[in-house]
Amino acid sequence: MEEILLKNCTFLTMDESNPRFFGWIWMKNGKIVSMGTDEPPACGQVVDGRGGVVTPGLIDIHSHLGLYEDGLGFEGADGNEDTDPVTPHLRAIDGVNPLDRGFREAVEAGVTTVAVSPGSANPIGGQIALLKTAGRRIDDMVLKAPLAIKFALGENPKSVYHDKDEAPVTRMATAALIREQLYKAREYLLRMERAEKEPEEDKPDYDIKLEALLPLLRGEAEAHFHAHRADDIFTALRIAGEFGLKAVIIHGTEAHLVADLLAGEQVPVVCGPYMTDRSKPELRNLTDEAPALLCRAGIETAITVDHPEIPLRLLRVALLLAVREGMDRTDALRAVTTVPARIAGMEQRIGMLRTGMDADCVLWSGEPLDFTSQVQAVFINGAPEYRRTV
Repeated sequence: MEEILLKNCTFLTMDESNPRFFGWIWMKNGKIVSMGTDEPPACGQVVDGRGGVVTPGLIDIHSHLGLYEDGLGFEGADGNEDTDPVTPHLRAIDGVNPLDRGFREAVEAGVTTVAVSPGSANPIGGQIALLKTAGRRIDDMVLKAPLAIKFALGENPKSVYHDKDEAPVTRMATAALIREQLYKAREYLLRMERAEKEPEEDKPDYDIKLEALLPLLRGEAEAHFHAHRADDIFTALRIAGEFGLKAVIIHGTEAHLVADLLAGEQVPVVCGPYMTDRSKPELRNLTDEAPALLCRAGIETAITVDHPEIPLRLLRVALLLAVREGMDRTDALRAVTTVPARIAGMEQRIGMLRTGMDADCVLWSGEPLDFTSQVQAVFINGAPEYRRTV
């Protein structure tokens, strides 16, 4: 039964009802059990924040952490099974190495939760998992699996399968393959439901790919669409509308060009990575201004660095760039705390400092969006996972 009292800090809670206070937080059994500004309770282990600033642990809702291992080539590349364009049955957790160096670096940068996704080679890539970044066994790190199904539109599937002389080599074929599998899954689900209600009806033969899509059709998992170009974004929304899916736009490189049209869709955009070169045609409108422009349009906006495209240890740098280009500082912090927590449907556990929530918090030497501020300590599920020693 581990308990820690963190005191003498300014707390940026991300809770609108109590956004900022100087005081203490008491963490016990993995949760925040109380917090206040008065005399703190007696506790066996006390951490003196010495006037630092505490935020919720940072969240990146799109990454490939542990699927592409640091410093390895083919041996550590487990993100894309590009032998089949339709692989909804693949689970990210079966490929993630929690001992990869990237996890430790993420913790040291204050990142406490990540969504780990298969890559974007396939129109349907597989099952995304939401993980805490501390641990040695992946099963003990899972917050939600599957969180979502990964879909990919645009150039990536075209490029991969063009070289293999098989579909999809066009955007039309990519969308058609997705639709075909979703139609099959919907029929599979209807047959299962009929068999449960009517004993004379036979259940369909087990199909591992269709089974994997059932949480999506039941609204228990989201549809994360890799989409850069504006037309691909609207293809994603069109498919989501046809099948009643909870869509999330991943990357959305050209979303700012159609922000006024997207605003009414009530679909979140996970923006980034924008700290890259324009390595392919669909990135030609890449801009650091995108997060600010999307927020101003009223679009729920999270920020990602798409690890390992940009290492997770640089997530805060992405926020600083967004702020420099006009994003409100509070919106920037929300983009890696409350917004991704809501996207994941985990806003009652992560993304905020509030009694009853997971005790994931980061102690900074100063304001988190001051470039010179350093991470002093990181707590995940109430356990001290990092303390700065120099």
